[in-house]
Amino acid sequence: MFFKPAIDLLKEQGHEILCTSRQYREAVELARIKNLELEIIGKHGGAERYEKLRASTNRTFKLAYEIKKFEPSVAVSFSSPECSRVAFGLGIKHIGYNDSPHATAVTKLTIPLLARLFCPWVIPISAWKCSGISMDLIARYKGLDPVAWLRRDRYSKPSKQLSGSILEKGRKNILIRLEELKASYIADKNLNSSVLMIDDLINNLFQSVNIIILCRYNDQFRQVEQRYRGQAKVLKNVVDGVSLISSTDIFIGAGGTMTTEAALLGKPTISISPFRFYVEKYLVRSGLARRSSNGRELLALVRMILGSEVYAMRQKKIAARILGDMEDPLQKLLSFVSTCA
Repeated sequence: MFFKPAIDLLKEQGHEILCTSRQYREAVELARIKNLELEIIGKHGGAERYEKLRASTNRTFKLAYEIKKFEPSVAVSFSSPECSRVAFGLGIKHIGYNDSPHATAVTKLTIPLLARLFCPWVIPISAWKCSGISMDLIARYKGLDPVAWLRRDRYSKPSKQLSGSILEKGRKNILIRLEELKASYIADKNLNSSVLMIDDLINNLFQSVNIIILCRYNDQFRQVEQRYRGQAKVLKNVVDGVSLISSTDIFIGAGGTMTTEAALLGKPTISISPFRFYVEKYLVRSGLARRSSNGRELLALVRMILGSEVYAMRQKKIAARILGDMEDPLQKLLSFVSTCA
């Protein structure tokens, strides 16, 4: 989502672009939905350490071959360890975007090798002190990453893909986004708090509202479908997340990006993330989102929002004001690339 408008802008300026990604269900399907041409190199390693290592080293080897042929002046990534290693090895300047210093494994493998780190202003410089990058190479922007695409697209009506079997007319629609369980900063933890919170919500409300659950992985889909069969709609296919958020009444997020999207769109948003991170803290502090840490609290918040049209209207006003004042993070990229041309 972030790089699609960046690619379009760079192409308009006459730059030649090579777009790569690993074989990852959501990345590949979203690229198809957004008509983004990708060269798929390697695959996602899953949750296990050994498989992550194997997949990463294999992708690094294949990526090095392709990048050597392409001979770019600049590499840009969302702090990809494989991109960092290849760019460093081939002497290519690497720009990294990162809004997740809590993802320490990725941070250690990428940040020290960056020519420039771009991040939202809500992340203090001190958060990167242990990452191995010189502080003068960090450039912050007064915006959040979804600004890059939310400013350029408008979502007013649900697409044909979303209408009918997913959304229900006459009932409130609640969208739940599960956490990224196979991410390195979560995979080693034994987390079940968000599942228990969702259990409480669904058990109390499934008869009166339409609950939609958006999974990240195929095995996660199978587990959740079995757990909530007959109580919630578990989406198997990847959909345009922003269109889906825009078409629902409440968003509940256990992750990061979609929670930020929902909040900036003015959708009543509740974070149930198992971790506190800088962007989420800002969303809560600014009134763009609420946070819940247990099932009883989550249920009470949802019931309050469902019964208050004033709250929903207020969220739209807050989001419109804040989104309008934010800086486009892509401008940092365009400025840096222009100096390397």
